Amino acid sequence: MKPNRRHFLGTLAGLSLSPLLLASDGLPKPKRLPISCNTYNWVTFYQRQGKVWGQDWDACIADFAQSGIPAIEPSFGSPIEVVNLAPILKKYNIQMPSAYVSSNLHQVDEAGKSIELVLAIAEEAKKLLDLQIIVTNPNPVRWGSPEVKSDAELLEQSKNMEKLGAALRSRGITLAYHTHDTELLAGAREFHHVLLNTSPKNVAFCFDTHWVYRGSQNSQVAVFDILKLYGSRVVELHLRQSVNGIWSETFGDGDIDYRRFARELQALKLFPHLVIEQCVESQTPATMNAVEAHQKDLAMIKEIFGR
Repeated sequence: MKPNRRHFLGTLAGLSLSPLLLASDGLPKPKRLPISCNTYNWVTFYQRQGKVWGQDWDACIADFAQSGIPAIEPSFGSPIEVVNLAPILKKYNIQMPSAYVSSNLHQVDEAGKSIELVLAIAEEAKKLLDLQIIVTNPNPVRWGSPEVKSDAELLEQSKNMEKLGAALRSRGITLAYHTHDTELLAGAREFHHVLLNTSPKNVAFCFDTHWVYRGSQNSQVAVFDILKLYGSRVVELHLRQSVNGIWSETFGDGDIDYRRFARELQALKLFPHLVIEQCVESQTPATMNAVEAHQKDLAMIKEIFGR
């Protein structure tokens, strides 16, 4: 997504890999998780309301609890952030099955430190909040730049994704690869390289449907093609809708046919972790506050996906 978000901080037919932990026999063991919501949504709504998400965590999570969404997906930049947030989530009975952590895996001199940080955050979150999934979107070459990674950097990144995924799996946590639109540049070479050069048992897929849509020049065809190609690796969905290319204020019918998408998931026997990420941008209609919008999001997600 945009730099401020980043800084805010196996395939078996007929089986869902979502969210997966490996059983003693080495096979995926599906586990249903509660509908969740990424915190970046709230960052954008709060900005629109002239407020700062995270300035007062007790007040923020109290707002979140009013939405009725049972689980949250925060972005973490350090283990201490997990320690500080955990008691507040417990106070409001909000679960945290997944978390988003940025990473730098394409640079030889940075990857080791990045892996250590992700593991430190994951271990704290597992201990305090029973974390199941770490979502990471490896950093681009430069913030805000359309520049793509070199072949050598892609090879380094995939090697380190596999290493990180194996380390997380040994801790009972699934690594889920996430993309924005940058990874779809140059024939989507970065996106495909990661998924074709890592193993399903160590690197799953967090399918952010709208970034695939937008990164493919607003192509719904691309969204459904990606589901056909990599559906068996999807452990999590980031769900956002737009109308005529502009992010809508609430999740519902629009540019992406999510009703068809839900039917295809069902046909494939895939039951990913559902994470609401209905953000607002400058041209999004402004008719309600964050709590009201997320209450509507939750109701529509339940209707469309039958949860």
